[in-house]
Amino acid sequence: AGSATGTGSSGQDEYMTQEEEWDRDLLLDPAWEKQQRKTFTAWCNSHLRKAGTQIENIEEDFRNGLKLMLLLEVISGERLPKPDRGKMRFHKIANVNKALDYIASKGVKLVSIGAEEIVDGNVKMTLGMIWTIILRFAIQDISVEETSAKEGLLLWCQRKTAPYRNVNIQNFHLSWKDGLGLCALIHRHRPDLIDYSKLNKDDPIGNINLAMEIAEKHLDIPKMLDAEDVVNTARPDERTIMTYVSCYYHAFAGAQKAETAANRICKVLAVNQENERLMEEYERLASELLEWIRRTIPWLENRTPEKTMQAMQKKLEDFRDYRRKHKPPKVQEKCQLEINFNTLQTKLRISNRPAFMPSEGKMVSDIAGAWQRLEQAEKGYEEWLLNEIRRLERLEHLAEKFRQKASTHEQWAYGKEQILLQKDYESASLTEVRAMLRKHEAFESDLAAHQDRVEQIAAIAQELNELDYHDAASVNDRCQKICDQWDSLGTLTQKRREALERTEKLLETIDQLHLEFAKRAAPFNNWMEGAMEDLQDMFIVHSIEEIQSLISAHDQFKATLPEADGERQAILSIQNEVEKVIQSYNMRISATNPYSTVTVDEIRSKWEKVKQLVPQRDQSLQEELARQHANERLRRQFAAQANVIGPWIQTKMEEIARSSIEMTGPLEDQMNQLKQYEHNIINYKHNIDKLEGDHQLIQEALVFDNKHTNYTMEHIRVGWELLLTTIARTINEVETQILTRDAKGITQEQMNDFRASFNHFDRVQYSCFFSASNIYSSQKQNGLMDHDDFRACLISMGYDLGEAEFARIMSLVDPNGQGTVTFQSFIDFMTRETADTDTAEQVIASFRILASDKVSHRAAAIRIKLLSHLALLVTSLLVIVKLCLQFVRLQRKTLKQTGTPCICPVTAKGAVVHCRDTDYPGISCICSSLPMAAQCLVANTHRVTYPETAF
Repeated sequence: AGSATGTGSSGQDEYMTQEEEWDRDLLLDPAWEKQQRKTFTAWCNSHLRKAGTQIENIEEDFRNGLKLMLLLEVISGERLPKPDRGKMRFHKIANVNKALDYIASKGVKLVSIGAEEIVDGNVKMTLGMIWTIILRFAIQDISVEETSAKEGLLLWCQRKTAPYRNVNIQNFHLSWKDGLGLCALIHRHRPDLIDYSKLNKDDPIGNINLAMEIAEKHLDIPKMLDAEDVVNTARPDERTIMTYVSCYYHAFAGAQKAETAANRICKVLAVNQENERLMEEYERLASELLEWIRRTIPWLENRTPEKTMQAMQKKLEDFRDYRRKHKPPKVQEKCQLEINFNTLQTKLRISNRPAFMPSEGKMVSDIAGAWQRLEQAEKGYEEWLLNEIRRLERLEHLAEKFRQKASTHEQWAYGKEQILLQKDYESASLTEVRAMLRKHEAFESDLAAHQDRVEQIAAIAQELNELDYHDAASVNDRCQKICDQWDSLGTLTQKRREALERTEKLLETIDQLHLEFAKRAAPFNNWMEGAMEDLQDMFIVHSIEEIQSLISAHDQFKATLPEADGERQAILSIQNEVEKVIQSYNMRISATNPYSTVTVDEIRSKWEKVKQLVPQRDQSLQEELARQHANERLRRQFAAQANVIGPWIQTKMEEIARSSIEMTGPLEDQMNQLKQYEHNIINYKHNIDKLEGDHQLIQEALVFDNKHTNYTMEHIRVGWELLLTTIARTINEVETQILTRDAKGITQEQMNDFRASFNHFDRVQYSCFFSASNIYSSQKQNGLMDHDDFRACLISMGYDLGEAEFARIMSLVDPNGQGTVTFQSFIDFMTRETADTDTAEQVIASFRILASDKVSHRAAAIRIKLLSHLALLVTSLLVIVKLCLQFVRLQRKTLKQTGTPCICPVTAKGAVVHCRDTDYPGISCICSSLPMAAQCLVANTHRVTYPETAF
């Protein structure tokens, strides 16, 4: 049955309404009621067996609601509310109501069906309820060509049976009486199971029984109909037919989907594994073929004759099997081996892979040589066998016939005496004894049928004696044993029949008592097992509220114990009566109940176990309650400290982050301020240690959550370590700046200018966020400039950068090629650039410029001639460099404004500074008194215009 899918379509709702309005008085028809009882019971059992149970009486077994709820869970795949385990009427009504509520939740209207009628065993209401379940879960979801439910199932049957003669499906009653419709459905999907051409329309009972037997054996569809009821009823019950036919629909629909999915998967796997399979198959086939040839050649070369016809015929048969069965597959394997080898080599060559080289001794040539030796050994073997057989045939014909018949009889008679001598009926139940009687009757019929064979064996033995057969003594001995055994079997058969009939009468006396015991013991045993399982169930709680809830549930369980004890005593009294009957009649049978696996000792031991577990459960619950109170005190103690330490760490992180950017003044003052921060942080360490101790207590108590704080010890540890690392790194950075300043001779003002320029292009240096749930350390560059920022910084300082020049500078400031420029590298570069150092090559180049490339042969004359020009040039260059640096600083200070007036350092006239972009500002300083200007690009988009004379 399909799973529940909620309210169906409008067409399905109309059909459901129509079904509810059917004349329910028809259910009172005895013939229809009998059919529905059998069909609905079989349908329910086909699903209940998945849960390991079944029903016997449909109106009785559903009265307590337990199996009804279990049936709904199996067919829907959903969990229903937990049933009530009590035996009172209101418990049963509650369980049935839970089942009816679930049916109603699936869009089914239950008209005039109440829980009280089901609990009271009302046959009409019970059958109507089961039909509603079948209709909803097995028929309603059927959809064929835009039709559903009953119409969809009928259309499906018509489509499937249309090609078959004598089949005309128009309804679910008269159209199925001849049984051909069921056979046609099976043949349409599984033609291997039934030969439709041999069916006879005039044998409806045989047709129906054949279809049901095949469906039960091969399709896992249980028998739900009686062929006689269907045929002999003027109008068979439509509901029973629909229920049974719907099982065919679900069986065939599911099988077709599974087959399609399996074929698709196999196709995909075969394509992906073909090349590897060919290699493995070649190695495997080569090994198996060579091994087979090695074992076969010695067998073919053996020419030792046998003494009996049977042995020689066995050799001939083996040789023929070899020629017909063993060798042809090997010939095919040899051919396939060569084909696989060639195919594999071709595929490997096409895919540009090395050729396949088989293992040593498994080449195609090796296999061909071994096969040639096999062919040579085979020659002449068959002719030798035929000659030997003709020689023994004359003597062995009769003896072989005797042996065959004797062997057949001995095989049939083997173990029969032991079976007839068994006294298994002495410890068997009534049902088993009745089965033994039926089985014994079948054996008596079989015994009479073997009389002819015994007479034939005796006649053949007599003929062998007359012909003076060389092994006549063994034949006579064997024949005598068969005749003696036959006489013994006849005597033992009569004695066993008498004993079985006597035992059957004795066992009928206590059968009813066993049945009553089974009906009451099984539910009570289930209750005790469930109680023991609940009492021993391990519980894991994390709060006081959870353990208090468990204590309350345990108190409710203890209140039910007196009622359970009364049921226990009633069950034990039934077993005592059974033992009394056995003792009164001196019956040598076991008191074991065939209807139940539950024993009296088991009931007693489990009841004692329940009584022992109740106080143990009380004690464990109270101990857990005390433990939860202790854990709550540890949580509050840890949270009180963590809620103070966490915000303190976050505050310190923010203060250090601001100080690294906003601190001004001498580096020594900055160092002192950072040292003071470090001292305060170290003095706070004892609070962290105390929190660690509380955390250890929580861990030892196995407490994993704390609703009083969002901080964990891991958060505090990471935040503390990050705080220590940050203050140490900041102090180290300031110390490095002090060392650089002192080593390079840089003034404090220059150091501040360098820091301002670096910070301007490295705007966000460091940010840290520490919260109760996470610690985030976010750095845009963490005191680093990338290549683009560094290029912009150089251009703003007046450098005319080409790609080659910028690459040279980057090789100085970023020798490892990491893509960033540190503040220390920036200071080293600016120190080299601002230091007043000239190389020898630069001085010589300057002399050549002043001399206009004229060569002078006297160094003294050159010094005298150019001395005055050199002095003047050096002085002018120093003045211009200073003016340019002052102008660059002036530009940087006025970038934040637009249209701010400035003074040109060369002409001392007014100029205008224009900012064109807030991220990459461009400056245009134009002096109105100068006719020409020098231009350079800034960040590829902006322009700075300086007076030409300034350079």
